[in-house]
Amino acid sequence: MASRSEKITFPGSDGNLLAGKLDSPVGPPLAYALWAHCFSCSKDVFAASRVAKSLTERGIAVLRFDFTGLGTSEGDFANTNFSSNVQDLIAATNYLRDNFEAPKMLIGHSLGGAAVLAAAPHVPEALAICTIGAPADPAHVADQFSGSRADIERDGKAEVSLAGRPFTIKKQFLDDIEGQKLEQSIGSMRKALLVFHSPIDAVVGIENAGRIFQAAKHPKSFVTLDAADHMLTDRQDAVYVADVLASWAARYIGTQSAAQANSGISAEPGTVLVAETGNGKFANAVSIGGKHSFLADEPISYGGTDTGPTPYDLLLAGLGACKAMTMRMYAERKGFPMDQARVTLRHDKIHADDCEACETKSGRIDRIVAEIEVVGDMDAETRQKIIDIADKCPVHKTLHSEVFIESRQKK
Repeated sequence: MASRSEKITFPGSDGNLLAGKLDSPVGPPLAYALWAHCFSCSKDVFAASRVAKSLTERGIAVLRFDFTGLGTSEGDFANTNFSSNVQDLIAATNYLRDNFEAPKMLIGHSLGGAAVLAAAPHVPEALAICTIGAPADPAHVADQFSGSRADIERDGKAEVSLAGRPFTIKKQFLDDIEGQKLEQSIGSMRKALLVFHSPIDAVVGIENAGRIFQAAKHPKSFVTLDAADHMLTDRQDAVYVADVLASWAARYIGTQSAAQANSGISAEPGTVLVAETGNGKFANAVSIGGKHSFLADEPISYGGTDTGPTPYDLLLAGLGACKAMTMRMYAERKGFPMDQARVTLRHDKIHADDCEACETKSGRIDRIVAEIEVVGDMDAETRQKIIDIADKCPVHKTLHSEVFIESRQKK
């Protein structure tokens, strides 16, 4: 992972120490984000860690913490309520403001989403708000222990089971959530809003997303999560949320590529600059002409951290791209109806005596196999002409010609 994670503590709304993790890019962060977890969850749920990873790869540091009485934070959960969660969020904001920089983005999952909507007006620096499966009304959470409501009303408290774990819910919790009205807060927060919700969410119905979206002023966006469950337990769903959120955030708080975020390098026009990131043994940032950047690395099995393609992956990518571009130019010049060119490449080493066409007759040699697909309505002869032209691409010719590589110390 192209980031670093630091354990932190800070005082919450009632003075108890709250436990958090600050996930940061290796280089200086462009901005900070604050994550609020779901009711009875913790900062370490997969959705939280995956979103944090995606944002740090784009230069955004993320603070995720456990609310009072949950996870590894101090305090008694039974004495907390929605209002105290909002105050914990404000305390986390104050911690970031005092020690780093106030968050420009607030992200909340489930009841944490409702909490960031309530906290948003108290964080003037925040420019973007994101909710994931959030209820429009905090009182919705009472549905999770509706069978114990009569006991809570009668005895002042009751033990309920949430996600298979016992929690004590007091009447003050019910009184607090029933007094919360978010629509007015949402409509007046004047911040960009992104709403994620699954139409089959069995915990918080999709109608909640509609109410949140309707109450918000523009700019606002809604993204459906299709078949996702409430907790985003499917890895692909969590990754999708993380990637979309990171791209959306760029419009409002600015993000950058993983290579820029973790090295700050920028090549001059006409050059390629490669520099170690300091993350793991082999990770390098690559900047091409100051316009394009990415990471290169080795797989974990080889001692790397797998944050980017390997050098040979990049070599194959360059060759494959060149072949595809050459076929496109040829097809268009000849007027051939090619819909798409696809090139699948593999690299390995073979014994020279296994290659009849090779000049080298001893030892081992490199072999690149390029499997070419030409998609389009054409006869076999036309298709073969397009495939044959791929071997005339400039990179293919370079690899087959004598190449002089001069390495020298930069002055």
